[in-house]
Amino acid sequence: MSEHQQDQRKPYFFFSYARRDYEAEDAFVDQFFNDLRDELGRIESAARADEIAYRDTEQLRLGDEWAQQLARMLGRSRTMVALYSPAYFASLYCGKEWTAFRGRVRRHQEEHGELIPALVPVLWEPVAPGELAEEVTKIQWAQPDMGEAYARYGLRALLRTGPQGDAYLQVVRVVAERVRAAAARRLTELADFDLGAVRGYFPGPAPIEPAPSPGMVRLFIAAGQASDAAGGSYAGGWYGAKPWHWAPYHPPVRPSLAARAQQVITAAGHTTTLEEIGAGLGEKLDQAREDSQVSVLLVDPWVAAADRYRSALREYDDHNHPVTGVMVPDGSGDPGDGPEHDALWAGVRGVFRRNWLRRSDPEHLFRVKVNRESFDTDLTIMVTVAQNKLMDDNFDWEDDGGGAAFGLGPDGGSGPAMPGLSAPPAPRGPRHDPIARPDPLPGRDDVPRPRRNQDEAEPLRGDQDDDH
Repeated sequence: MSEHQQDQRKPYFFFSYARRDYEAEDAFVDQFFNDLRDELGRIESAARADEIAYRDTEQLRLGDEWAQQLARMLGRSRTMVALYSPAYFASLYCGKEWTAFRGRVRRHQEEHGELIPALVPVLWEPVAPGELAEEVTKIQWAQPDMGEAYARYGLRALLRTGPQGDAYLQVVRVVAERVRAAAARRLTELADFDLGAVRGYFPGPAPIEPAPSPGMVRLFIAAGQASDAAGGSYAGGWYGAKPWHWAPYHPPVRPSLAARAQQVITAAGHTTTLEEIGAGLGEKLDQAREDSQVSVLLVDPWVAAADRYRSALREYDDHNHPVTGVMVPDGSGDPGDGPEHDALWAGVRGVFRRNWLRRSDPEHLFRVKVNRESFDTDLTIMVTVAQNKLMDDNFDWEDDGGGAAFGLGPDGGSGPAMPGLSAPPAPRGPRHDPIARPDPLPGRDDVPRPRRNQDEAEPLRGDQDDDH
């Protein structure tokens, strides 16, 4: 096929997806794309094989202007299949693709008085409806013949449990039929446009401002190891030879949780150390506070109540550590509602008996069931709050006449603004962009890639990298 013929194609569907989902579960995203394409080819015999689908990873060629090519295909594809997930709504360019195609549908309706349901959402992973842009919620993403399991858990879950199961294949058939029906009605094409100039309905939140003055953040980790076979059928994520290799969020293409935490902290302008939780934890936290340092505990829920960590964590829970935060992630492969889920979190609750009551406090220093989308923001806010408390700790109110300079004294004066950090508000919506990193395909969000085996490496110190 000539270059001109390729440019004139009018694919039955444009496949819009988040690169984070592809990198995390590339085999599943590939399978759904291929199965949908094959099913559509089966039921639409008139379609040529080369015009059924457009997907950037398959059809962008060396030397192509990627944004120009995406825009051209968005303007000419007959429908768009959008893979809804938290990562999708966290992607700037997915937002641009969705908005551009939605605008094309609306323009056709205004010009011809015909609403063509050419934007076909597919629920890849559950997204809270209340956190979506109003325009997104206007389009129905599920229907009864797609099954209850799909509506509750999304297509990725069906693929994980039964890649050739009836529930999954039924969704593929329904989506293929919806694409065929919408494609037959011929949506008006959109002339070439600048995709980069499109303002998406779900752009990334403004980055959290780095702290104005750097500090030291001490990280302590309690996590399983590969040799432990922690968690039985639910291993709590990917484990390595050391606790700091633990990666609960779609391993192994993401860095370990400890490495990710250090990236977040150093990006905010601080330095950090890392060590395993063990005996004497309370003394170390007290010493860190005395040295004007804040601390964060990263705790694997699968081993919180294990012999190795239980005593140290209970000792922490029994004492007051006001400038220490605790994060207990909810891993991507952890069980959903049910007996295993209840048992897992009952173990965590048993260790953190006092702090468990603080898990919803606005103070933000004890967070459980932290998912991958909120981890970066939750950690940044936690460090900021802890540093604010540390600053209050270190301020000598007696030398200031009882605090009058800050509007707390008898004269009620407002005085200068208190120096230091302020806790940034949590962004609206389900999306939390990761720390920016180079992207193999410009315009898509990315995840770090493995570089080297560090199974025997020591815990990170300072700004050292651990991108394994």
